[in-house]
Amino acid sequence: MKVTKLVSTCDIKDCPTIYATDRGTFLVQGETPTDHGLQIPAHETLVEIPTELIQKAIRDNLI
Repeated sequence: MKVTKLVSTCDIKDCPTIYATDRGTFLVQGETPTDHGLQIPAHETLVEIPTELIQKAIRDNLI
């Protein structure tokens, strides 16, 4: 899989980030919440990212 960084909230490795893949999908890096109360299948996960990251990606015409 080829991954391209689209947008991040900072320049270090542990910040919320959105990546595009060569599969026509997105990868999202963010915090893993534990207090959501949802039942998520074992093969899936949730990540939490700040609203401003999505706003920045839209503003910059990245998504």
